[in-house]
Amino acid sequence: MPRTPFRRTPSPASSNPPARTAPGSTAPGRTAPLTPDSGLAAGIKALVVAGERDKARDLFGELVAHQQRRAVRIAYHYLRDAHDADEAVQDAFLKVFTHIATYREDYPFEVWFTRILVNGCLDMRKAQAKRLRWTVPVPMLPGMPPLEAVASGPSPEQRLVSAERAVQISEAVAQLPERQRAVFTLCHLAEQSTHEVSQALGLSEATVRVHLFRAVRKLRKLLERDR
Repeated sequence: MPRTPFRRTPSPASSNPPARTAPGSTAPGRTAPLTPDSGLAAGIKALVVAGERDKARDLFGELVAHQQRRAVRIAYHYLRDAHDADEAVQDAFLKVFTHIATYREDYPFEVWFTRILVNGCLDMRKAQAKRLRWTVPVPMLPGMPPLEAVASGPSPEQRLVSAERAVQISEAVAQLPERQRAVFTLCHLAEQSTHEVSQALGLSEATVRVHLFRAVRKLRKLLERDR
């Protein structure tokens, strides 16, 4: 008598469709948000996509509070002017909220935000450099009293060179591989420790140090080539 082949009957659990995940939460089998602020950004994105912009703005205020102090420190490092730094930070936050729908949930928010902020600072420095190119020194006329000494600081020429060098560095950073660029951005621009970067990117500290070493080495070669 021929034997009937054994057939497995699908279990009720395996035949059910996958459960839907609420906006901003973590789907089964997917990793959790890389950082708390990455989770906040993902939640804001979900609200904006769902058309709930008022709720998104409220949640965005919490994100701003977390990032404000660090953002001002980074902006001041580039601009060396408190007013300009505040303006750059506000512009960066506005750009973040305007383009939050393009944020990738698998990418650390700190890296994404820092690049937006730094690019904004560099744009301001480019504009300042263009204005400095048109600065004409005032000649001393006969009988004119000598100008009072002002506080020591960088000359217009020095600020121009510094601005151009910052642009060169930013362009070189943009040429790095994505992982090296993320590590360099967080370590040197966001001033985070290798431990904080390892948590943000889901890497070991040893791997972060390797990426940082390779990024610095490649940047040196790129900047030497541009001299």
